[in-house]
Amino acid sequence: KFAMVAPDVQIDDGKGTILISSEEGETEANNHRKLSDFGIRNGTRLQADDFLQDYTLLINVLHSEDLEKDVEFEVVGDTPEKVGPKPSEPTTKNITNGSDDGAQPSTSTGKQQ
Repeated sequence: KFAMVAPDVQIDDGKGTILISSEEGETEANNHRKLSDFGIRNGTRLQADDFLQDYTLLINVLHSEDLEKDVEFEVVGDTPEKVGPKPSEPTTKNITNGSDDGAQPSTSTGKQQ
């Protein structure tokens, strides 16, 4: 839902309980556990970081009995199109004499030896 590539998710409680790790195999045992198994309840806050995309989300967990049938969760607030990594700045290349390595012509006036 949040377009993360390699997320790390932890409970934002100062203890650093990691729910999801971007390190392969580190938190696989958590995949089939419920949020309540970790003490996550209504009002719990999670922090999700994606270092590959330099982007962090703070997620507030709110319990609701009003979800539609077969809907497990709902994202309320900024949608994934509005959150996420910042678009890359366009890069400009200086091309001098067919080279794009940024080298500039010499302006030296001294004698070469």
